[in-house]
Amino acid sequence: MSSDAAHGTRPRPALRWVRALLPAVLILIWLTGAGLGGPLFGKIDEVSSNDQTAYLPSSAEATEVREELGGFLGDDTIPAIVVFSTGEGSEPGTELTDVQLDRISAAVADAAEIPAVSGDPSPVIASEDGLAAQAFLPIDASADVAEAVGEIGETLRADAPDGIVVHVTGPAGFTSDLVAGFAGIDGILLLVALLAVLVILVVVYRSILLPVVVLSTSLFALCVALFVVWHLADAGVLLLSGQTQGILFILVIGAATDYSLLLVARFREELRVTRDRGTAIVAAIKGSAEPILASGGTVIAGLLCLLLSDLKSNSTLGPVASIGIVFAMLSALTLLPALLFVFGRAAYWPVRPAYEPERVREEGGIPDRGLWRRLSGLIRRRPRSIWIITTLVLAVGAMGVTQLDASGVPQSDLVIGQSEARDGQAVLGEHFPGGSGSPAYVLVDESGLQDAVDVLLDHAGVDAVSVTSADSPSGSAPITDEGITAFGPPGAPAPEPTVRDGKVLLQATLSDAADSEAAAGTITSLRDELAGSGALVGGVTATAVDTNQASIHDRGLIIPVVLVVILLILMLLLRSILAPVLLILTTVLSFGTALGVSAIVFDGVFRFPGADPAVPLYGFVFLVALGIDYNIFLMTRVREESRLHGTREGVLRGLSVTGGVITSAGLVLAATFAALSVIPILFLVQIAFIVAFGVLLDTFVVRSLLVPALATDIGPAIWWPSKLARGTGIDAPRPEPARAADGSGR
Repeated sequence: MSSDAAHGTRPRPALRWVRALLPAVLILIWLTGAGLGGPLFGKIDEVSSNDQTAYLPSSAEATEVREELGGFLGDDTIPAIVVFSTGEGSEPGTELTDVQLDRISAAVADAAEIPAVSGDPSPVIASEDGLAAQAFLPIDASADVAEAVGEIGETLRADAPDGIVVHVTGPAGFTSDLVAGFAGIDGILLLVALLAVLVILVVVYRSILLPVVVLSTSLFALCVALFVVWHLADAGVLLLSGQTQGILFILVIGAATDYSLLLVARFREELRVTRDRGTAIVAAIKGSAEPILASGGTVIAGLLCLLLSDLKSNSTLGPVASIGIVFAMLSALTLLPALLFVFGRAAYWPVRPAYEPERVREEGGIPDRGLWRRLSGLIRRRPRSIWIITTLVLAVGAMGVTQLDASGVPQSDLVIGQSEARDGQAVLGEHFPGGSGSPAYVLVDESGLQDAVDVLLDHAGVDAVSVTSADSPSGSAPITDEGITAFGPPGAPAPEPTVRDGKVLLQATLSDAADSEAAAGTITSLRDELAGSGALVGGVTATAVDTNQASIHDRGLIIPVVLVVILLILMLLLRSILAPVLLILTTVLSFGTALGVSAIVFDGVFRFPGADPAVPLYGFVFLVALGIDYNIFLMTRVREESRLHGTREGVLRGLSVTGGVITSAGLVLAATFAALSVIPILFLVQIAFIVAFGVLLDTFVVRSLLVPALATDIGPAIWWPSKLARGTGIDAPRPEPARAADGSGR
């Protein structure tokens, strides 16, 4: 810095105009972006979809069948299965009378008049025990399915006979549950996340204005990111789901706040050695830009590895989240400096940083007391004992991974809490074949129709088989061992199957619930038996099977790629091989422990039914990409200090000066991800716990104990093969300049 600036001399008039105008322009640009993106929070459902089939790879068997269904079944619809029963819970049911069945049929006809219902409803079918009845209502897939399900339920409950319990279930019912579960994403989720961050910032900084400035930076970044993502989704460039939306919100708020904390800490230190706020903010940007860009770049690189995924729900998350990280970095490096320039020391009120350059010189750039200074002293005395004990404790926690069941969960368990669709499916399973209303669709060549029918009828997991036929009043004709069942008077000709491009569509009602493990086994078995015939098996159950298989494939492919990419970035950043390898190993160990402890909690405390195969993948990408950030913040400072004081002293000094800021950043990130648990979706609740716990573990154990102790014990060799490992050349110790306490040089 110049001596004039250091002593408070006013800059030249032309420079004053530039310095005053640039922050105003930056703030105006971000205000405009936020103004454009803010109103889109309530319109995300216009460009998003929670249809599981839409995210399958185009090569999946269920996807191929889905693309052909419109030609056989007409418009793209989602079936709503309505179940009527005479008993609920432990109450014994009574057989439905003819009068009750007639009134139920009339109620179904009334419900079919709802605009979102596309096509005629099925006839009302009574169960064999006479205690229940069911009907199918096709809902236009382009309509608001949740609203349609609600209208159907209200209409039927109003028109149904007294004492009859009505449940709306099936694919439409479960879609309605998911929509309701995601309904709080742009409301309660944001509110909880912002409130949690606000409380942490107020406690850490003991300031009122500064937390508002930091949160404004994060919120503006989210608004602009949402503006870009919304229009890309609207143009069909990206697929957007409620799950991706929730992760985007949390990731931007957490990352932008973390990056902001680095710059805020550096600005505070600069204000201690200069009176001029402009000089201080320029120095803060210079000192913070490298770690922020390196950290953000690492996260983006890890997220973009998701593009290798077969599942579009995974592959689209990569660019969506990366866009969010880009704007998180930009806001921290442009909007935040502009706001800090406007407020100056007042931003930290009531604990404003004092101008005290003499004291900074006396401290030598690091605090001479405090928790992190004491911890550094402990590591200096017993580095080997600390890293061995810490590694053993983490390894014990990682053993819990063996209890993690990540093979998939039934669709009925995706929503936590009350679910009418789940209750309806339970009633359906008591009185009808479990797969009623959600058939397996088998697309087969006309010439192989009979062979496919024989396979289906002989399978123990198939309760009934029908063939799609335009001649049938219901759109399909049942098939028995004697052939296609005829409708109408005795002797009437049997309906002809609908044939399109030489293909015929069979519908197989499964004996087990469509989302059960047994039904998935039936689909797998049918595909094996029909292999070689050219037949394709699709439907709700087949979609779940293909989704799980694609998730498992993605997990095995992407995790190693992420490790390699981040390892290469660390090697370039630290100009070393050994240090990056050790950092990756410690991060993987931390992830294993987080996943192991989470598995024990999920199974023993929350009694979750299992986990989606993508849960470990998402947990890995977020924890490794975000967790390595804190190691970057620590080790880049350690490397700077090592060049001045030697490796062992550099490690301890680096820990002392980065401890407070990085710990605050870890608390913020853990709190924002924990906020995901307010959305009652099993996948998001599990990701929230894994990432929040993992970030805290990485912040307080791995980055505070394991990495510093390991680096101290190894000494200069940790920088191998760079010159710093030998203490020669450009890495040789040099006189030390003044240092800031945020982890970066001046």
